Amino acid sequence: MSKETKLSLWIVTIGSFFGVLSSTLMSTALPSIMTTFGITASSGQWLTNGYIMVNAIMIPTSAFLMKRFSFRKLYLIFSIIFLLGTIFGAFAQQYVLLIIGRMIQAIGAGVMMPLVNVLAMSEASKKSRGAIMGIIGLAFNFAPVLGPTLSGFILSQFSWRFLFIFVIPFTAINIILAIMYLPGLSKKQDVTFNTLGLILSSFGLLFLLFGLSNIGTTNSLSFRVVGSIIIGLIILTVFVLTQAKAHSPFINLKVFGRRQYDVATVINMLLMITMYGNTIIIPLLVQNVMHYSALVSGLVILPGATSTAILSPISGRLYDRFGIKRLVVIGLSIDVIGTTMQSFVTKDTSILMVTLGQFVRQLGLVLVLIPIQTHALSSVPNMMISDAVAMFNTLRQVAASVGTAILVGIISVTENLTPAHQLVGELSGIKVGFVVSIGMILLCLVMTIWLKTEDEFD
Repeated sequence: MSKETKLSLWIVTIGSFFGVLSSTLMSTALPSIMTTFGITASSGQWLTNGYIMVNAIMIPTSAFLMKRFSFRKLYLIFSIIFLLGTIFGAFAQQYVLLIIGRMIQAIGAGVMMPLVNVLAMSEASKKSRGAIMGIIGLAFNFAPVLGPTLSGFILSQFSWRFLFIFVIPFTAINIILAIMYLPGLSKKQDVTFNTLGLILSSFGLLFLLFGLSNIGTTNSLSFRVVGSIIIGLIILTVFVLTQAKAHSPFINLKVFGRRQYDVATVINMLLMITMYGNTIIIPLLVQNVMHYSALVSGLVILPGATSTAILSPISGRLYDRFGIKRLVVIGLSIDVIGTTMQSFVTKDTSILMVTLGQFVRQLGLVLVLIPIQTHALSSVPNMMISDAVAMFNTLRQVAASVGTAILVGIISVTENLTPAHQLVGELSGIKVGFVVSIGMILLCLVMTIWLKTEDEFD
């Protein structure tokens, strides 16, 4: 890469870091926000889920925008939108207004994020893609894990508003740097925006997530649950059918059909469910069950977050040297060990054991996430990189959002079915959540049999 491209990559990576960080920054604050506004965990999860869902809608939109507008213009516009949403959230006086601020943030971050991937995959040579993607991993994999830790530190001294205020100066400085140094990188194409695709995907995801988020808070056979899920699935089915025939699809489904891309994407989705679900489960466990402070809750996650920061660039280089299968098998095996340690937790378990389990779990994840993303994007032609990035990141965000709703729903259902003290029920639900995560990781291990080296691509 040229010096100009490297500088551009660092600017957009740092900007995206705060966009991804904001997706989980509210997780540790969930118990206190539930108390402040008198809301349930299912309602509170929309602080994270709503953010992720809007991301999931905006990311495929970015594939169209990148074909019509310059790199510089897109990054600046949506960085400013992210900044405005952050300011709005900082001064929100009602829970509804807080959610709106989060949605505006997510609109900006949803376009900033894929720009990083496209820049890296387009400009890096094949032999160095893993190393470059490892740097990007600081934003995509370190940031969401760091969120709860940083939130714990901030909440130990300040109110939840400072979770927004903290981000404002860094984002403002990043925008100034982007104005000064980002090149145009214009690649305009004559494409038509698929409005029907945007509408169908938005409403399909909304209904699906709404139904899943109501699990545990209302009758599981009610229309709010089953009806919403069915409507969401029907709309998404219509979306897939219309996009397959569209001349200018909202999402180019032709990126599928390549086995390596498909397998890597599914593995990544399953791991996102476990990782983002964990960012909500750990604060609930440490604060509500074990009765520690938000600061301690953040410290529990800190060692694992630190290992992610250190090993993300290293895991990318390991991919360049050893390929995909060996790294993924080793990483997933370590992840199973860490999650199993977490599943045996009780209210009397040492906080150090909880921290160790989280560290081991994150150590395994960081060996998988960068290589699996690099592998997926390397398996498609350069002309389809923007579509492949958009689809990969969209499904990543959908999995994170739906997975969080499912795991919180499992906790709520288990808690309601446990004929004992509320604390016992919540602990039982958390343990079941960990067991479900183990099952998903084991499924990923089975799927590694289909992974091949780059020389063996279909």
